[in-house]
Amino acid sequence: KIDTIIFDKTGTITEGKPTVTDLMVTQAISEEQLLRLAAAAEQGSEHPLGEAIVESAKTRKLELPKLSDFTAVSGFGISANIEGQTLFLGNSKWMAQQGIELGDFEQKAQALAAQGKTPMYVGQHQQLLGLIAVADTIKETSREAIALLHEMGLETIMLTGDNQLTAQAIAKQVGIDRVLSDVLPEEKAREVKKLQEAGRHVAMVGDGINDGPALARADIGFAMGAAGTGTAIETADVALMDDDLRKLPR
Repeated sequence: KIDTIIFDKTGTITEGKPTVTDLMVTQAISEEQLLRLAAAAEQGSEHPLGEAIVESAKTRKLELPKLSDFTAVSGFGISANIEGQTLFLGNSKWMAQQGIELGDFEQKAQALAAQGKTPMYVGQHQQLLGLIAVADTIKETSREAIALLHEMGLETIMLTGDNQLTAQAIAKQVGIDRVLSDVLPEEKAREVKKLQEAGRHVAMVGDGINDGPALARADIGFAMGAAGTGTAIETADVALMDDDLRKLPR
């Protein structure tokens, strides 16, 4: 009876191993210093994008200062105290909350997002320091899997916390029909419910902890088994035992 399949993006359509692709700075700071501060802040984060920033700093062999008072606000960003100063790292909504003006960096961020990259702003003292873009490789099997699902007459939807430009760019690359972007983790299950209330029979495919409620809410939940967290596998009806998305239509 399934007619609609929702995909989480990170780790499901993409490899889930993002890397830093671009560093852009204001005159207040050097690229190396921006990466050093951002990586120091992200040491406390378990988010794949944060891990990519820390990894990039390690590759450059940067000394990371200690951090304290780490706070993560889901769907917005993080704040951390580094060397006695509070650093903010996150999306444009997070910067707006801190009273940080983005200037022409907003256009730069949009250009990066249109390439399927996720831009993150870094600010301090109500001043923008720069932005860091991170990209995640699309799995080789994703496009083929989506095409097979279309042949079966299913509508495909991608659900992501990414901004609309980034999400649309990735969806276009794999041939996904529809994008629900800027979705906070706790809103995922609500999006599934909305589709069900519109008369759809919904399958959800995900791998992360925050996909649990949506996997449970869907008519059928599929967990990506190899990279999936225990929570996703426990909650889902079906566990795919490796990361090949072609197992789904099969």
